[in-house]
Amino acid sequence: MTATPDLGTSQLASPDLLRSVFRQHAAGVAVITAHGETGPVGFTATSLSSVSAQPPMLSFGISTGASSWPAISGADHVGVHILGEHQEQLAATFARSGADRFGAPTVWHEGPEGVPVLDGVLAWLVCRVVARVPAGDHRIVIAEVVLGDHAGSGRPLLYHQGRFNGLRD
Repeated sequence: MTATPDLGTSQLASPDLLRSVFRQHAAGVAVITAHGETGPVGFTATSLSSVSAQPPMLSFGISTGASSWPAISGADHVGVHILGEHQEQLAATFARSGADRFGAPTVWHEGPEGVPVLDGVLAWLVCRVVARVPAGDHRIVIAEVVLGDHAGSGRPLLYHQGRFNGLRD
């Protein structure tokens, strides 16, 4: 039996409740990249969302405690990469604190606007950052799509129940 919440109170739910609920939500996996002062930076994101078709805009969230945040906080442009199910290791590398994210076996090149572009992904975009909106201990970054490529092949990588997964037939 599920307890009925007292909606008359103004208490906030625990962070554990939010994490538990979102473990039930399957999300696509992306890697966000930018050029930082000391070189390329990047992180794995499952918060990627389409915002607007006209103009083409997207958003993603990033913790202000993330190692990539200092670079993202000042970047004019970011790279957004949609990962395929064959790229579970790449997703794990960009999610792991302290990892050499751009060292071998990661294959990448400098793309437009100096943005690091990962090779072999399903699709990638270079976007111009237009806003960074405070949201608790995160920032929601809103960016306008400048250009990209959707010619990669394969099936998308998903994140569900705390693990990377592929689609099932």
